[in-house]
Amino acid sequence: MFNFLLETFRLGLKNLRLHKLRSLLTALGIIIGVAAVIIMVAIGEGAKRDALEQLQQLGARNILVRSVRPPESSEASGRTSFVASYGIKRSDLARLRTIPDIEVVVALRDTEQKVVHHDMRILANPIGTTPDAFDVINLKLLRGQYFDQLQCDRAEPVCVLGNKAAQQLFPYEDPMGQQIRVGTSRSGTAMLTVVGVLEPTGLRAGSEGAAMMNRDLDMDIYFPLTLAEDVFGDMIRKEVAGSREYKRIEISEVWLKAKKTEDVETLAATVENLLEIQQRGGPQDMKSTPRLDVEVKAPIQILRAAERTQKTFNAIMVSVASFSLVVGGIGIMNIMLATVTERTKEIGIRRALGAKRKHITLQFLIETTVISLTGGLIGIGLGAGVAKVLPGLVNYLDSSQNYPTVIAPWSVIGSFAISGLIGVGFGLYPAMKAAWMNPIEALRHA
Repeated sequence: MFNFLLETFRLGLKNLRLHKLRSLLTALGIIIGVAAVIIMVAIGEGAKRDALEQLQQLGARNILVRSVRPPESSEASGRTSFVASYGIKRSDLARLRTIPDIEVVVALRDTEQKVVHHDMRILANPIGTTPDAFDVINLKLLRGQYFDQLQCDRAEPVCVLGNKAAQQLFPYEDPMGQQIRVGTSRSGTAMLTVVGVLEPTGLRAGSEGAAMMNRDLDMDIYFPLTLAEDVFGDMIRKEVAGSREYKRIEISEVWLKAKKTEDVETLAATVENLLEIQQRGGPQDMKSTPRLDVEVKAPIQILRAAERTQKTFNAIMVSVASFSLVVGGIGIMNIMLATVTERTKEIGIRRALGAKRKHITLQFLIETTVISLTGGLIGIGLGAGVAKVLPGLVNYLDSSQNYPTVIAPWSVIGSFAISGLIGVGFGLYPAMKAAWMNPIEALRHA
């Protein structure tokens, strides 16, 4: 039996080699379909991998509570000078610390002040915080050291620079030990000594992680929260287009680190409910409008959103690519039906020499399977090649874009297996038609 299968396989390959171009065109639908499946799945997996990287940076167990400016009333927007008071209060922070399943609570205060070193002025984010922020937000040191709790308690004028902020402030000199000025004569001034520089965070502009943060972490400048409160207080003064604006914000952000990753989404909902209840005045006061000056986000939601998007994307793209595989199968059936007609006399001679119907069926099935599997192999090579080249091509056309791709083994194995099944499925009818020919009529065929 093995010798028969081997001989039939060789005969099938010989018949395909006699019509190379026709065989290639027959397999074209399979090639395109398999390549499309691999490319589309690679794009989806790349998006998921990118979301995982963002999650690792922002922390899988973290919850971010941020102060946001609520919509202004027409009366407030028409004034040339007014005070907007909103966002997280210190009383909110105290209540957040009472949640039992929270491991660490870190407060941040964005002072929104000017940052200057000699004649160099940059648009950075001078932020007062505590030493726990570096661990919770996963900020790694490149050089120097973090400021510690003792320095924070003493409100010492020290700071740690984000990577981009350090490059812009000190393009040609060592930032360590240098001093920068934060603030103005009107709002207050702090002369901060640089004690550390952070590694790049890896949050790319336009990514979901960067959108969630609403600022560039690499442009942050961190210094003790106690110093920020002593020097700048809660008031922020801005002048824009002739109008003067005052904002009173006690705390800009609060980072909460849960004890367990599986509790993060439940805790995020708990935090939202707690802050809304506090704004309303108590659990009984449920008729007030919900809070609009605070938002709660969890970095793990980036991964959840990426997974949902990937599943939908993969389902749609694989379905579209499957049409190409089906079209390829129809092409195989069409060509094999024509081949059966061309080889009618050959079939009659084989039957006359003793070949059984199963032998004829097996011969044509092997030919269709070889065509589809060969197309599958070519499609795998084409799809993998395009998936590898695509990120570099996109980056070459637009350097600001990042388009990662990850080739999923299941897409390669699955598409190859499906291509083989298509060869068998769409080749079965032509093979059976050839096998059930009347040998006498087949021999009479010119």
